Amino acid sequence: MYRCLDRLLPHKKDFFSTLKPRWQVLFGVSFDVLLYDLTSTYFECDPPETGKRRFGYSRDKRPDCVQVVIALIVTPEGFPLAYEVLAGNTADKTTLADFLKTIEDQYGKANRTWVMDRGIPTEDTLHQMRTAPSPIHYLVGTPKGRLSQLEKSFLSKPWEQVRDQVEVKLLECEGEVYVLARSAERVTKERAMRRRRLKKLWKRLGDLQRQDLNRDQLLLKLGAAKKEAGRVYGLVAVTLPAANQTVTPQTFTFSLRKQRLRAQRRREGHYLLRSNLPSTPPAALWRHYIQLTEVEQAFKDLKGDLAIRPIYHQQDRRIEAHLFVSFVAYCLQVTLKQRLRALAPGLTPRAVLEKLSAIQMVDVHLPTTDGRRIVLSRYTHPEKDQQLLLQQLKLELPAQPPPKITAQAVPFA
Repeated sequence: MYRCLDRLLPHKKDFFSTLKPRWQVLFGVSFDVLLYDLTSTYFECDPPETGKRRFGYSRDKRPDCVQVVIALIVTPEGFPLAYEVLAGNTADKTTLADFLKTIEDQYGKANRTWVMDRGIPTEDTLHQMRTAPSPIHYLVGTPKGRLSQLEKSFLSKPWEQVRDQVEVKLLECEGEVYVLARSAERVTKERAMRRRRLKKLWKRLGDLQRQDLNRDQLLLKLGAAKKEAGRVYGLVAVTLPAANQTVTPQTFTFSLRKQRLRAQRRREGHYLLRSNLPSTPPAALWRHYIQLTEVEQAFKDLKGDLAIRPIYHQQDRRIEAHLFVSFVAYCLQVTLKQRLRALAPGLTPRAVLEKLSAIQMVDVHLPTTDGRRIVLSRYTHPEKDQQLLLQQLKLELPAQPPPKITAQAVPFA
């Protein structure tokens, strides 16, 4: 099978180009908003000397394994437009420019809005998108450091309610717009995460204070604690012993930076978006951005229901063939998912497939008096709930296949 797919891989773009108009006819899908994100999938094998399997930032928390990076573009409904398999050490910020050109070459120029997370575009790429002869619209998350720069400018702007417990406000600045969003649910989540990490860090520092360590050992263990704590480490002021001092509770002390803690508490639950769509209401921009969860769901489906792993192949073209099979399956799944939204709300593709999988195909062999055999291929009759599901989806089972008679006598086993 994979040998055949080796020949099909050059036609991958044609495959997606064929699907796009088909989805438009079936579901009226709009392709003016594109969601772009990346994930990785790992291989439990010896590190290769060549190829795309490389060590890199692992989104699966498996930095011990080589991996490949998968870049995906989908619509807000989850329909994929394109994907690429990249080397495992590919940096996110180096991928966007090529994808902008890929989509334009494949689907032509159009009034598209690209929605991305903050780690993908660089300042140079955003500048090129703004200043292109036909400006390319974007909506992207922004690091919280920029919020510090714009915090005073936002104070005079009014909040706008977009849904329960979510508010946004808009600020125009140098040809761009910034949307500050505040979510009560996110406040609770971020505050709980910060408390949990700070509590764990505080306990770890207390343990180090009581251990019999020299200064070099202490610095090594502090480095590990800092890496694990992340940004929470900045909330603690640590006093280290001098080079000629031993580590004791008097020479190694730590305390809470209360002013930084207050500043972090004020910003918990806030996130900043950036766009070059000044005429778009802030509520609409926020709704576009939260649709990035559809890309995350696509990655979950690929790694969960569609079982993209394990991958046993060693050659790049076979790895890409394996991933191509997975993406064909994802295209079928998202098509079924969209059909269920209209005809059977509440049902998931997994539930439908599990229900219909009980319809089995069997071959009945009947011997004849002249030594030949009649073969009846028959599917089992659907149960009432299966029949109801088929009616709801407006599907009909094909007619039962006609019988086959072997041309010559076959011994009956």
